Amino acid sequence: MLAAGTAAALSGCAGAEGEPAGKPSAALVAELPKPLPAPPRLAPPPGGPKVPIPAQTITALPGPGSSMALTVDDGASPEVVGAYIQFARDTGARFTFFVTAQYDSWSIHRDALRPLVDSGQIQLANHTWSHADLTAISGAAVAAQLEGAKTFLHNTFGVDGTPYYRPPFGRHNGTVDRIAADLGYTVPTMWYGSLSDSGVITEQYLIECAHKYFNPQTIIIGHANAPAVTHCYGQLVDIIRERNLSMVTLNDVLAPA
Repeated sequence: MLAAGTAAALSGCAGAEGEPAGKPSAALVAELPKPLPAPPRLAPPPGGPKVPIPAQTITALPGPGSSMALTVDDGASPEVVGAYIQFARDTGARFTFFVTAQYDSWSIHRDALRPLVDSGQIQLANHTWSHADLTAISGAAVAAQLEGAKTFLHNTFGVDGTPYYRPPFGRHNGTVDRIAADLGYTVPTMWYGSLSDSGVITEQYLIECAHKYFNPQTIIIGHANAPAVTHCYGQLVDIIRERNLSMVTLNDVLAPA
């Protein structure tokens, strides 16, 4: 049902048409399914050399350009994860998923997601095993959180997400960053703006956030937890196209120094 809703959202609503002579009545025609137009394709990532990224916290994409990195956290809802995968297939959208590995969404959709990961259209990064506040637990527990997700990503998708990790709730400190760096996660990845959809929100509010934050060289955070975003893909595509933005993964434009 979500996949069908995604297709409808991406396609838009068909307008009423006149009734040709000799055709069935308007009432009958209205009940017949209408073919949906192909969803619009998004611009490919820009070419050119990648920007070296040092081992430090980032909140935006460095340098000039028209790229936007929509990063998607958590994965509490298998339906929303599946809808994001369909969105990527339908439009060419590129995402970086910050995976919370305990959620079974990632295993459920492994076979659909793996080809997109292999092609580079979707990038996976580390959002810990169970979304713990890393500043409130011991160093050993921090390492276990990151190692658990790292092992899951490697065993399930053949990648480990390095060098990018996103601390749950955005909470990290020097100790957490040192532990993460020892595991290869040298770039804590924050954000410029948010779709504010870690929990249930209205579609209208989500689109308001997109209008506010979808700008060149931004890192945006969204979440694969609640269904509002799955009803908004068409509107998100419209904003991206109107602003001549290119959706990119972090790996598309950044190269660890």
